[in-house]
Amino acid sequence: MPFECCGEALGPGAVEGPLYFVVCYPLRMDPLFEGVAEHGDAEPVIALDGVDVVRDGTALIQDVTWHVLPGEHWALLGPNGAGKTTLLQVIAGYLYPTRGTVRVLGREFGRVDVRSLRRSIGWVSPRLAQRLHPNENAVDVTVSGRFASIGLFFEQPDRADYVRAEGLLDALGCLYLAGRPFGVLSQGEQQRVLVARALMADLRILVLDEPTAGLDLAAREDLLESLAVLARSPAGPTVLLVTHHPEEIVPAISHTLLLSGGRVVAAGPTAEVLLDGPLSLAMGVPIEITRLDGRFWALVRAADRESCCD
Repeated sequence: MPFECCGEALGPGAVEGPLYFVVCYPLRMDPLFEGVAEHGDAEPVIALDGVDVVRDGTALIQDVTWHVLPGEHWALLGPNGAGKTTLLQVIAGYLYPTRGTVRVLGREFGRVDVRSLRRSIGWVSPRLAQRLHPNENAVDVTVSGRFASIGLFFEQPDRADYVRAEGLLDALGCLYLAGRPFGVLSQGEQQRVLVARALMADLRILVLDEPTAGLDLAAREDLLESLAVLARSPAGPTVLLVTHHPEEIVPAISHTLLLSGGRVVAAGPTAEVLLDGPLSLAMGVPIEITRLDGRFWALVRAADRESCCD
């Protein structure tokens, strides 16, 4: 699908509020990722058509049309206030659109109990790490995703739960952390454990909300490699990666939605979206893109800043 540019001046960015929830529900005890997503389905995983969200007279997102097909993984890219988190809140059923139609996993909002849909959507955010018990070891933190609990107190996990958790940690390259207290792990290690925790649920969609925030370069690259492994799994969930930085969109993230001021600037295969023109328009600064090892690296052309995007 080629990218689409809005072709008009972008309005002021809407402020995206903080989000403090992660959705985890009981899993099917199948082998790793087996049966989690049926990529042969013709039905889009997500279909938004002409969606507006207006609150208190302010348009948070405007005329958003976006379809995610089975087998695709998407990055949501844009500056602060672009509408990324608002859009995801709509998909998860926490914000209802003012106009337009929303279908998630084949179910149209307004005709379905969105609470049942949330059981298939996982949300990973660095903010969750602050709520977990620092003395609980990594494998127990992972198992707690089976029960959507903070800690294991009254829950009664069995051996199959631990086998599942260890398999997820191994798949994400961090099985060696299993016995370590969560509080002594680095931020990057904690994020990989949180991804494994979310995957203990029976997910069809996994939202990664700025998972690299606060990480140093080495930790960021370790986490991105783990996410690439997850995205390459043919039976894994659809991955939605929220980021401000083009270089964080690994090749396994096949598509990109570029947002600014609550509007879609471009949407489609990543290589067709991450171009100088659309990115400069979205970010409001002149950007030159360099491609290296399948990744896209942005350079701000300082000499052209005064004349950019008028």
